Amino acid sequence: MGADDAPIFGKRNEKKCKNDRSRRGDRRPVPGADIASECACAGQYLHGQFRVSEALCVLALFTPAAVPGLTVGCFLYNLTQGYLLPLDMVVGTAATLLACGGMYLCRKWTVKGYPLFAMLLPALANGVMVGWELAWVTNTPFLINVLYVAIGEAAVLLSLGTALYYSLKNHAGRIFG
Repeated sequence: MGADDAPIFGKRNEKKCKNDRSRRGDRRPVPGADIASECACAGQYLHGQFRVSEALCVLALFTPAAVPGLTVGCFLYNLTQGYLLPLDMVVGTAATLLACGGMYLCRKWTVKGYPLFAMLLPALANGVMVGWELAWVTNTPFLINVLYVAIGEAAVLLSLGTALYYSLKNHAGRIFG
């Protein structure tokens, strides 16, 4: 039996991430903690987001009612996931409010009929605000976090968000009144 084949409750694996503190001693009371620890060490600087739900920010381009709706939705989601990062209830919700409010206000600034600036506002708002939050919580470089979050946001909005925008654009009057 090699070092990589050690049982879950076996000897300490010496090939560990230097920040891992879950393997002190011979026994670990929660086998799942080992897996979580491995995942945390492997993705130490990977804070990118590619959340499909971010495409719903496009609704703010069609109705001002989407701004508080998306903000409350973000808060409720973060409330249910608050055990992961309680600060996200405040920072994430504020970023959503800023992004969606800005999208609504800038919806008429278009490039060939496409609201490009408005579509990039969530990437900017979340990149800076959530990037700061991640840098503060994880003690990782601010600019790296900003880039990962902003790139993920922009990717969602420029792909799925654009598809949603064009599918709603011709029917917005009937749907949103």
